[in-house]
Amino acid sequence: MTPRGGDDGSFTIVAAAQLACLLEAAAPKPGNVSPGRAFADSTYEDYLASAAAIGGPLAGVGTRPLGATVRLAVEATARWTRSNTNLGIVLLLAPLARAALETRAGTLHLRDAVRRVLDATTVDDAREVYAAIREAAPGGLGRVDEQDIAGEPTRTLLEVMRLAADRDAVAHEYATAFEETFETAVPLLAAARADGLCWSDAIVETFLRLLAARPDTHIVRRFGPALAADVSRRACEVLAAGGVRSTGGRRAIDEMDRALRDPRHAANPGTTADVTAAAIFVVLVESRSGGQA
Repeated sequence: MTPRGGDDGSFTIVAAAQLACLLEAAAPKPGNVSPGRAFADSTYEDYLASAAAIGGPLAGVGTRPLGATVRLAVEATARWTRSNTNLGIVLLLAPLARAALETRAGTLHLRDAVRRVLDATTVDDAREVYAAIREAAPGGLGRVDEQDIAGEPTRTLLEVMRLAADRDAVAHEYATAFEETFETAVPLLAAARADGLCWSDAIVETFLRLLAARPDTHIVRRFGPALAADVSRRACEVLAAGGVRSTGGRRAIDEMDRALRDPRHAANPGTTADVTAAAIFVVLVESRSGGQA
């Protein structure tokens, strides 16, 4: 974890971000890496290292442009892991952490602060994020006619995210001031915790409900909409069987996990996991501030 630095709240925010990553990785979400469930190119330990690696860059999120924080976090992760483990999470946590730091100075609510952070992004932020994405080299990016990631951006980070919002859930979060995070994922997670579910079960349930509600764009981008729709259908079936709240539902979760695993991890709902991590961060930060973040 990052050492305590100053009294501006950055230590608590960094700790919440790292804890969100750890909790998300530890929860046995179907089709994702978790303890005892590895991919050929990444293990649970890689995700632990990634959570540790982003601490330093996030500690300075209030002192540098947003895009630079994203790039530094991705570069720090690359020094400890051999594959892309957290690009989506970093893209989501960086503006959330910056916004959470800004709420410490007044009465601004977290989502309002997020909107302000995103509205203030620049072309230089977009350039830094493009460099971070190229460093992480996520699969299935393809090419687009306007503001392609292989080139140099000429629009602000928020503007280029808006261009991709219809095909990428992380970009959609930027374009909508984190609509899915605040309006769907956070209430789901908070309700699960209020029902007495442990963190692991609450995270798995939130993940499944998000996945059941819409196809994962990571799967769509890499292997097409039909596979993504099938994975969402499986999530619906698991929830209908009781999910984490019943013995039969837990069996269905294990069966779904086995069904989603193949050497290419084609059916990995990675973007849904990223949004779940963002929701964990928000719940942690709001719990520390009495719900006023």
